Amino acid sequence: MKTITLLIPVYNEESVLSQLFRRLDEFTKNTPDYQFEFLFINDGSTDKSFSIIAEQSKKDSRISYINLSRNFGKEIAMIAGIDHIKSDALVIIDADLQDPPELIQEMISYWEDGYDDVYARRNNRQGETWLKKKTSQWYYRILQKSTNIPIQVDTGDFRLLDRRCIEALQKFRESQRNTKAIFSWIGYKKKEIFYDRDPRLAGQTKWNYRKLLNLAIDGITSFTTAPLRMATIFGFIISFIAFVWIIYLLVRPLFGVSTGAGYSSLMAVILFLGGVQLLSLGIIGEYVGRIFIETKNRPLYLIEEYHAGNIKKTRR
Repeated sequence: MKTITLLIPVYNEESVLSQLFRRLDEFTKNTPDYQFEFLFINDGSTDKSFSIIAEQSKKDSRISYINLSRNFGKEIAMIAGIDHIKSDALVIIDADLQDPPELIQEMISYWEDGYDDVYARRNNRQGETWLKKKTSQWYYRILQKSTNIPIQVDTGDFRLLDRRCIEALQKFRESQRNTKAIFSWIGYKKKEIFYDRDPRLAGQTKWNYRKLLNLAIDGITSFTTAPLRMATIFGFIISFIAFVWIIYLLVRPLFGVSTGAGYSSLMAVILFLGGVQLLSLGIIGEYVGRIFIETKNRPLYLIEEYHAGNIKKTRR
């Protein structure tokens, strides 16, 4: 019997966990030909999420959990779980039930057909504002245009990954992570399926616009050097225009055209060029800062407690 682990990052989800346990139990009853493990990653929750998971693990031997020492963020929580996968396949799913566990059956069928990465693409995103949907579209377009690797659009972390994808992901140890882009980078045989994403059953989203902006910046700067190249190109264009303007100022007195004082235009040019320089330095600073963080070689996460459920190791 093949083994499949459902990796579930959790951060302050006490209000939805009981429904999640029920849906997962119903799903596994309808999928009897596989051995399942439910691996919960408690990412420093401040509510009763961890105690609820720990208590449920006493009733359900399929439940494993990792309690991180603090909140490291979802990207790190996922790699913490991936590092502990022992099964033949992995399914990443959010705890808020916006991604339906019942869709995993279709993922498994494509996996059995030979696909290594079966990912779910959203037809719509219920419960999200127009601004959040548009900014998400803009982000994916920017990321696609800034790299030569095909990026999966309108997809989250909800997917099934074969064992060789799991082993590939375990090799990525950078602290500033963009897991969605890494899924594309590793390649392998992929299959896209579509679904309608449900609104949250309970609780509030943990993502505000500040966190989403930081995630977007981390995603772009950790996956491509395109911003540095853009700064270089922009600087070259500005320098070329400035050079042409200087030549024009030097030549036009020869034709009897007075140069004039030009204090306002001079200040405008100085301020504009100063802004361009600060922007370029900021972009460079983002990359230098990431180099500084990576050279420290700190551990990605620390575990306070790990509980392994009743799951057999993979045969591979």
